[in-house]
Amino acid sequence: MDPVIHRTAGSVLEIALNRPDRLNALDEATLEALARALERAEDASVRAVLLRGEGRAFCAGQDLREAAGGALDYQAHLARYNRVVLQIRRLAKPVVAAVHGVAAGAGMALALAADLRVLGRDTRLTTAFARIALVPDSGMTYTLPRTVGWGGAFELLALSPDLSAEEAQRYGLANRVVDEERVLEEARALAARLAEGPTRIYGLIKHALDESARLGLEEVLELEAQLQKLAGEGADHEEGVRAFLEKRPPRFAGR
Repeated sequence: MDPVIHRTAGSVLEIALNRPDRLNALDEATLEALARALERAEDASVRAVLLRGEGRAFCAGQDLREAAGGALDYQAHLARYNRVVLQIRRLAKPVVAAVHGVAAGAGMALALAADLRVLGRDTRLTTAFARIALVPDSGMTYTLPRTVGWGGAFELLALSPDLSAEEAQRYGLANRVVDEERVLEEARALAARLAEGPTRIYGLIKHALDESARLGLEEVLELEAQLQKLAGEGADHEEGVRAFLEKRPPRFAGR
């Protein structure tokens, strides 16, 4: 059974972790397959990505069977995680995570790497790393404090509580919370809506937000001016203005 499956629905690439018997825990083969699936998102026909898990959970994190007995070379293994996280963050297209059941450890980090998250009401999130005496990885020390602040991030990482979906939403970790059976439906609708939008602009927004985390105000203002020049030269901007003047919905081509 393939550890990752994918399909294209319209302009949305849907990628699913496919180890339901292990709650989609991540191992070397799964990470390699996920990286290959994400490469397909670079195709011009793809304008949004949906990331989900098969079975009862989104992702339970690292498959600890692989780390049993201290045989795992963490530094080499994390290169696989890092590749996936960078693919998601550097992708100039929106990524939606449909999170149900549980997202723990690296599974939670994978969800945080996405641009938007839809959670089920019964979903539980936990950072998990400190529970097994490890530091957070897979980009969690980047994404988490930028979402919940330093104090909130330290609490979630050090104490590793089980967060309900409602608590996650209060922290800003969830964009939508819906009934568990509606998670995939809601996430698909959100991804489809994004796929009809100005795709190139979404990529510029992602870039601007990521860069703003390390830049000062003057540098941010300069970056915004540079990106706005690029946006203003695009066909979608011309279409957006025309649609506004003609009082009709815009028909964006993603350019």
